[in-house]
Amino acid sequence: MTVEAAQGAAPGDVLQFSEEMIAKGSKSFAAAAKLFAPQTRADAVMLYAWCRHADDVIDGQELGHARAGEGATPDGQLARLATLKRLTEAALDGKATDDPVFEALRKVVSRNRIPHRHPQELLAGFEMDVSQREYRTADDTLDYCYHVAGVVGVMMAMIMGVRDEAVLDRASDLGLAFQLTNIARDIIDDARAGRVYLPADWLDEAGLTEISADRRDQWPALHGLALRLLDQAEPYYDSAYAGLSALPFRSAWAVAAARRVYRDIGSVLRTRGPEAWEKRVSTSKGRKVWLLALSLVDVLATRFKSRQIGQRRTGLYQRP
Repeated sequence: MTVEAAQGAAPGDVLQFSEEMIAKGSKSFAAAAKLFAPQTRADAVMLYAWCRHADDVIDGQELGHARAGEGATPDGQLARLATLKRLTEAALDGKATDDPVFEALRKVVSRNRIPHRHPQELLAGFEMDVSQREYRTADDTLDYCYHVAGVVGVMMAMIMGVRDEAVLDRASDLGLAFQLTNIARDIIDDARAGRVYLPADWLDEAGLTEISADRRDQWPALHGLALRLLDQAEPYYDSAYAGLSALPFRSAWAVAAARRVYRDIGSVLRTRGPEAWEKRVSTSKGRKVWLLALSLVDVLATRFKSRQIGQRRTGLYQRP
């Protein structure tokens, strides 16, 4: 399917395709998204579909899983990134397409007046992966986290009706917290794929010149660095909590639920110790139900307690 030959996918087809992507690609996000009001949910799901597709295109994957015969070679990544940029720019320019992923992006950006620079920032984050950028310092890692996750938080908040820059900062902070948690959870899997997001300075301090995923003797030191990432994520989770009161009730509940679930992934990683990487770190279905209830308490608490949204975010990453 191409932009040039397109006449525009039917609205129902676009949403249905996006719903199918979220159901297969992220059970946690799919569960939280059910709490949104209908139009907010539709736009959030369609934005997710484009973000998921863009991530998979760069890695030569489908919904996070490798596709046969499509390894993530450097040349292949560069070619896919160029195509992704071209199709994304066409969608941002308002050109209808029969590709439901890019039609979803076009509709969401237009309906919610999302600045074009935000989808472009996400692509810049994927370009960091393609170029195999080295993350020398914690600030370098945070910059990556913003471009692949913080900016997604900003766009999601805009879908929820947010335009206040201070609240958008809180939305970005939640994305940063999510990504820091992801990096901590996926240190070994990323190393197997040839990617290292831990700051090189931290690795030097731990006496590691490189990460060898199959060297179990490295796991205790790497787990210590994972805990350091989780500690770094905490003030960002706290900042995101401070922003809940500015969101519509149902949106706040969905965001609070996602916040609780992702933070719990970090708790599981902490508790299991270096053996955590023996299997995928996740949160059980029963645990998610409990966290859903706790997230409702979070939302109610912010409705009855004054929150200073614009208070200074001391020491936190400042988005571009």
